[in-house]
Amino acid sequence: MGNSWRFPLEPMDESNRSLLSNVRPGEWKNPEPAPVYNLVVVGAGTAGLVSAIGAAGLGAKVALVERHMMGGDCLNVGCVPSKSLIRPARLAHEMKHAARLGLTGAETRPEDFHKIQERLRKIRASISPHDSARRFTEAGVDVFFGEARFDGPDSVEVEGKRLRFIKAVIATGARAVHPDIVGLAEVGFVTNETVFNLTKLPGSLMVIGGGPIGCELAQAFHRLGSRVVIVSRGAFLPREDQDASELLGKVFRREGMEVRINAEPLRVTSKNGRKMVTILTESGEETLECDEILIGAGRKPNTEGLNLEAAGVTYDPLKGVAVDDHLRTANPNIFAAGDICMAHKFTHAADAAARIVLKNALFMGRARLSSQNMPWCTYTEPEIAHVGMYEHEARKHGIKTSVYKVEMSGNDRAIVDGEDEGFVKVLVKNGSDKILGATIVAAHAGEMISEISVAMSAGMGLGGLANVIHPYPTQAEAIKRVADAYNKTRLTPFLKKAFGWWLSWSRR
Repeated sequence: MGNSWRFPLEPMDESNRSLLSNVRPGEWKNPEPAPVYNLVVVGAGTAGLVSAIGAAGLGAKVALVERHMMGGDCLNVGCVPSKSLIRPARLAHEMKHAARLGLTGAETRPEDFHKIQERLRKIRASISPHDSARRFTEAGVDVFFGEARFDGPDSVEVEGKRLRFIKAVIATGARAVHPDIVGLAEVGFVTNETVFNLTKLPGSLMVIGGGPIGCELAQAFHRLGSRVVIVSRGAFLPREDQDASELLGKVFRREGMEVRINAEPLRVTSKNGRKMVTILTESGEETLECDEILIGAGRKPNTEGLNLEAAGVTYDPLKGVAVDDHLRTANPNIFAAGDICMAHKFTHAADAAARIVLKNALFMGRARLSSQNMPWCTYTEPEIAHVGMYEHEARKHGIKTSVYKVEMSGNDRAIVDGEDEGFVKVLVKNGSDKILGATIVAAHAGEMISEISVAMSAGMGLGGLANVIHPYPTQAEAIKRVADAYNKTRLTPFLKKAFGWWLSWSRR
């Protein structure tokens, strides 16, 4: 079996061979299909894996089909490798600026990059048994490798074998978008699907796209020694809270990155072994040089080749498979979960969706995707985490709101850690303490946002969070301070005057 599928792995060292032995074993032979399956799952990324092993654990007869590598984006080209790169990049930054903590600073060396990537490959391989064909087979799942194609409303064909099902789940995910820029394909580029194959640090890197993936990798490569410029067709992190995106833009520029917003890449050429990218800005055309181009311009659902029409499943090539709030497709016996059908393209969102599918497909449940409070985090430094509504969304729905905000510069733990840039902002409905949403910008925002998510899921208002005792000193204490800020607003001038009178009277 070759190495020509969607995620080409380089170099083919011991770690990558170990990875492949788990998630795409070369000697694999597809089993003989059962007469009928309770559940056929197409796609072995997060949504597919959770659906398959969850159903098998309940005693269902399950088939899992994967055309590339089990583990999907998260294990192979997403969460695991990107965070394995971000961690040493953060350490490199701390070493360089160690003088802020009274220590002697030290610079990283570009030649260390291959060791960082070697560590990345080892980590990915060490985690891969969790998503391996062997593990799922031992759990009772029939694992098939090959192209899945629906040949009717209740059957899938894979490698010449027909899998009949009572229920099915489409979980084929999404892939990186390749923008139509003149000359880009000829000159060459990397995406999140190939950037982790690099063994040499680019001297200079252009990141096309100002979204989360582009921002995370831009900062990481810059901190490891690349000269980085980010080119964004629109605003920087356009979907985030404006205060958050502006703060991160300021941090990036302070660290030495160049951020070009509202810039349109027009064409790419090569000259003397370097890549020349011509962009259009408000000032006119400008040509920038770089050693490598990283595309982070969004994702496209993987609907091609599935023959969804034969299954009676409605889809859009750009938006993916159409589902209702129960994640059911136009075919009532086929569901979808994860990046193939959801606006929130996160691993934890795919996991949550798979659990909804299991309830609804196997137990005739009525679980709804809209009932979930979906948090997410961009793993830059500082991190940007969010859950619930933004202010503009509340206005769009005619909801009157109040905002309570506390700066991390007033948090003792953030100060002593040298991580005092950021804020906690909570949006509540006017006339109550009901939490509608929150944005946290902080070194550990991804950890902190869960407290808000739990409060929202439990129906706890912002005022109630003031009664939760937080260990001191912690950065999460900033959440309590926001709750305190809310409670102070409940003390109206009349109540404040009456309380003052009472205190004065009690001293007599």
